[in-house]
Amino acid sequence: MEVSDKFIPKVLKLYLEISLYPVLSHTIRERMREELFSRGIISADDFEREVYQKAIESQKREGLLDPLVEEPAADWNKRVRYIRAHLTDFYFAYNLPYGLFERILREVLEKRVPQRDRETRLSFNPEIAPWDVLFSEGERFEAMPPAERSKVRHHLREIIVVLIKAMISDHLNFVGLAKETFTIADLKAIRDRRLGRGKIGGKAAGMLLAWKLLQQAGQTAGLNPALITIPDSYYIGSDVFYEVHEINDQYHYMNQKYKSREEIIAEYPIVFENYRRAQLPGYIVEQLRDLLTEVGNAPLIFRSSSLLEDSFATSFAGKYDSYFLPNQGTPEENLAAAKDAILRIYASTVSPDALIYRQQKGLVDFDERMAILIQKVEGQRFGRYFFPMLSGVGFSRNPFRWSHKIRREDGLLRLVCGMGTRAVDRGDRDYPRMIALSHPHLRPETRIEQLRQYSQRLIDVLDMEENTFKTLPITEVIGTDFPALRLIASQDNGQYLQPFIRRPTSVDPGSLVFTFDTLAGDQTFTTMMRNLLAFLEKRYARPVDIEYTVEVTRTWPKTAYRLSLLQCRPLSQHETERPRRIPKDIPQADQLFFANRQIPQGVVEGVRYIVYVNPDTYYQEPELHRRLEVGRVIGRLNERLKDEVFVLIGPGRWGTSDIHLGVKVSYADIYNSRALIEMAIGSTGSGPEMAYGTHFFQDLVESQIYPLALFPEENGTFFNRDFFDNEENCLPDLLPQDAEMADLVKVIDVPAASGGRQLEIVMDADHDEALGYLRRYE
Repeated sequence: MEVSDKFIPKVLKLYLEISLYPVLSHTIRERMREELFSRGIISADDFEREVYQKAIESQKREGLLDPLVEEPAADWNKRVRYIRAHLTDFYFAYNLPYGLFERILREVLEKRVPQRDRETRLSFNPEIAPWDVLFSEGERFEAMPPAERSKVRHHLREIIVVLIKAMISDHLNFVGLAKETFTIADLKAIRDRRLGRGKIGGKAAGMLLAWKLLQQAGQTAGLNPALITIPDSYYIGSDVFYEVHEINDQYHYMNQKYKSREEIIAEYPIVFENYRRAQLPGYIVEQLRDLLTEVGNAPLIFRSSSLLEDSFATSFAGKYDSYFLPNQGTPEENLAAAKDAILRIYASTVSPDALIYRQQKGLVDFDERMAILIQKVEGQRFGRYFFPMLSGVGFSRNPFRWSHKIRREDGLLRLVCGMGTRAVDRGDRDYPRMIALSHPHLRPETRIEQLRQYSQRLIDVLDMEENTFKTLPITEVIGTDFPALRLIASQDNGQYLQPFIRRPTSVDPGSLVFTFDTLAGDQTFTTMMRNLLAFLEKRYARPVDIEYTVEVTRTWPKTAYRLSLLQCRPLSQHETERPRRIPKDIPQADQLFFANRQIPQGVVEGVRYIVYVNPDTYYQEPELHRRLEVGRVIGRLNERLKDEVFVLIGPGRWGTSDIHLGVKVSYADIYNSRALIEMAIGSTGSGPEMAYGTHFFQDLVESQIYPLALFPEENGTFFNRDFFDNEENCLPDLLPQDAEMADLVKVIDVPAASGGRQLEIVMDADHDEALGYLRRYE
């Protein structure tokens, strides 16, 4: 229980602290009255007269018409004691400093506790103590010499645990690691930067814990902790979320989670607008105004940090919103933008993606409150634009092994130049660089035309002159004056891509290809990232992923880097009992497809339905609204087939925001499926470019939906086009209202099409082989 907040009345704060000492409370208040009387604040006689008068008034309020006769003497004496205690607290709180109360408390305790135990004994219950008491006692313990501190180590540990659970997170896995890591000073720094009340949420907790672990012991892993930072951060406590609902009469929206998928989707636009029109508590607005004054015109990002995010069980990757604020307007404009960002993040708690994810994970009944993490954006200003030199996501375990040489345990990076949004989102005709940290030079692409295609073309930046977030062609932003150009770009000479030995003085922007090859070949960088990921995995005792930015602080004669850790979360992984090998005796006629690139490990058995989007008809469809409708039909099939085993097969990049590249779906449209098979078909569409490292991919992993890339026109692969093209489409039977979409979406009832057999998919990651074939189950 925290009682130090400036919005709690002084009298209540004093009363709560004294209540921790029920036996000594009478003695404490006697000393308080001595100070009141000796300092002339009120005389003893006047004080007792007021006690008597207020006691009589309280009797009358209780309906006693003849107070001195109707009430037994024992009850009267009890009443007087209560009134005397409360009046003591009132006069002391409003006339004397809190430091004097602390001195009185120490004096009383010193008389009570034997001298030998005085320094090491805990004289209160930490679970119900006010925060001021916890911090004061914790600081006292931490300041003791090592020999004395060892005697109170158990008390200090309890105080730290209570504060962690109250301020940060009460997830036991987190608390177990954090209690060995955080100090009282760390917790006090968090408290000093908190707006409102409540916990700071999972995203903030994960970032702070990982950074603190690195500062304490990162050097043992070959890291330089001085070169690893976190953004300048502030926190809006999770209880403010409740306050907003209360003052705007919006509690009924918190029960959207119990509605059906169709209701959640249909009602969200109205719910979203109602959240945006809500008012924030007045004191939060004032604290926000003070914060904006303190940070000046530094760009900010407002990030979701709910109580469930980044836990050891579920990551909620990409489920809640975050917003960049260039923060270049007038004070009132900046404040309005900040308030809007907060309300938009609150609204995202009832978005379809978030609520359906919670339903699927069995988290609907959890009290999900949203805290908000406010950070100065990491980066530098280049001309009119502000952005980090490098940013992205990193995985301590590489889920994307495109060569047998790659070691999964060495990790994977997915990085871009500019804001990391392009590394975690899946959309546009753009590609981040993937670096397998065991073999940084090995790329999924080999031919020069592939290197040109699978490269970064766009960059996300903050336009400081127009005060807005923008996506621009990268060659409009990055030129010869960019300090890290040599590391991230190569020059296209027509026949080959040539890395820059040093930063060029002039270059045709059209000849730049952002390969990141020189960066990938820099052992200083790759070793730092590999060691960092391995260290965090070891300390968390499970694989992790991180979000980060990197500043190149020196380019010659040897590169130097400064890394900022934005986020760290334990990875959710599903396990298979034993690797299965591809059966070698399956007749060709029973094989539906065979893949040999980007293969995960696992088996999907007993598939009854295949939901198939024909790449040819999809890419040839001229009406864009019908392409969009494909994703909605998939969503309705996801609900219709929820009790069946089904898989999805279709063109390009599923989960993209660009319907020219693939099928536009979200987690809410596919969560019941068992596998998502993305196809690359000739020049009609885009290749799969698997979603590894994106929020979309994390959804697949957590929900045990196997992602599989299929390149049917490459040597060694196979796709039974006759089966998929010629079997009957049962979409009209399953969804009669969507029958007119049967030319774009086909649903194949596998047993009906194959004489009672079902589809089985065996994926062997060790040998990069996956086979889908018809099997009869006994």
